[in-house]
Amino acid sequence: MMIGYTVPEIRRLLTALTVRRPRPSEQFWAWSRRRQYQARLCHYRRHGYP
Repeated sequence: MMIGYTVPEIRRLLTALTVRRPRPSEQFWAWSRRRQYQARLCHYRRHGYP
């Protein structure tokens, strides 16, 4: 399950797609999915889920 995009996450994706040298866009979406996965794990740990 994907969570909604945060403002910093959207800002980073837009900056990466417009300012920096061009790279495959799939790489940026993969970063976003990894970031959401890490955020979910931290949330679960903080609330005491196994």
